[in-house]
Amino acid sequence: MSLIYVLNGPNLNRLGLREPEIYGRTTLAEVEEMCRAAAPGEIAFHQSNREYELIEWIHEAIERGAAGIIINPAAFTFTSVAIMDALKMFPGPVIELHISNVHRREAVYHNSLISGVATAVIAGLGPEGYIAATEAMARLIARNSGR
Repeated sequence: MSLIYVLNGPNLNRLGLREPEIYGRTTLAEVEEMCRAAAPGEIAFHQSNREYELIEWIHEAIERGAAGIIINPAAFTFTSVAIMDALKMFPGPVIELHISNVHRREAVYHNSLISGVATAVIAGLGPEGYIAATEAMARLIARNSGR
């Protein structure tokens, strides 16, 4: 079975409470359940408000031979060269994920440092974007393994 890391950045622990008009009322625990139900293999699901923890989990994904990373870096999308550099070391597919359509929001949300190293970007599907990302990752992994 394939191991997929699902990494969530700052403030995503507040899903369901934080700006529900933008992010909806689905909690991060519910998002995790959705990912586990959609995944064909093992999921390592993490959230942190700390940049270094996200980097450590990317390194862990490399060391454990994970097949793919789905990352919603949240605010770190636009500021973290360190997360970008860590993702560049990951040999498998990376999907950058955003709950809202960042391109319909304020200009500060328009320049992702992560998009340039991601295999694909999913934005604007709400919490259901995690299901789409998990299903797409399974297809990318299967394609990469020749199945």
